[in-house]
Amino acid sequence: MGPVHACLEATSIYGHALALYLHQQGHQVSIVNPLRVKGYSKSQLSRTKSDRADAKLIAQFCRDLKPAPWQPSAVEVSQLQGYTRRLDALEHMLTEEKNRLQVTPQDFEADIVAHIQFLQGQVETVKKRLREHIQAHESLQSQQALLTSIVGVGESTAARVLAEIGSIEHFTSARQLAAFAGLTPQEHTSGTSVQGKTRLCKIGNRRLRKALYSPALTWWRRCPQARAFGERLLAAGKAKMQVIGALMHKLMRVIYGILKSGKPFDPGKLLPRSS
Repeated sequence: MGPVHACLEATSIYGHALALYLHQQGHQVSIVNPLRVKGYSKSQLSRTKSDRADAKLIAQFCRDLKPAPWQPSAVEVSQLQGYTRRLDALEHMLTEEKNRLQVTPQDFEADIVAHIQFLQGQVETVKKRLREHIQAHESLQSQQALLTSIVGVGESTAARVLAEIGSIEHFTSARQLAAFAGLTPQEHTSGTSVQGKTRLCKIGNRRLRKALYSPALTWWRRCPQARAFGERLLAAGKAKMQVIGALMHKLMRVIYGILKSGKPFDPGKLLPRSS
């Protein structure tokens, strides 16, 4: 049997090993958003829900829609993603334990304090290994330096962005990268009766969106061009969260331009006042 076109739903890290193995064996692999398959299922009036039925449905989806092939990230980028996602998980657990400490009975305070101290040590260890990993790879180091030239983007944000984007060469336009992050605007209007607000699509990489939220706020406060852009949107009647979403979208486009060109942030060129 020759090469096949294998299609998998995106399920965090669970299908990654299989996708990588199939790719290494010379097969074409597509990893698709489960919402696309769900939409296809509705279009086929599918009523059965089982593993066998789901597998058949995904195969039919692959046959009919021919999704784009998946390309694995370089080894150093995959390892970077492992570090950043592990760091996110530890920080999430640390926040939960700190919150739990505020309401826990006194009998358990010592246990939770000890666990918090352990998690803090783990966080620092992973941060150290993450920095060492980036320093050991010239490509990651240079890309991180480019991203941190953007006002509001620190080393931690840059690492997360690089980990989730993978290779910038996989994207042919800034809009495609923004769509990957779920940062493209989504209009909700119909005739004259339905006039919903334009919102972010959010069908995309939520980790990437989360990584850009705080930097976008800092960008708004500290970058004159971004501040002017935000003020124009506010003056046009946009809500604050809509402005933040627009700034995240524009920041994603700036990131694309910087990584593609290999040149550091130039607010006058990449974000002109007239934009």
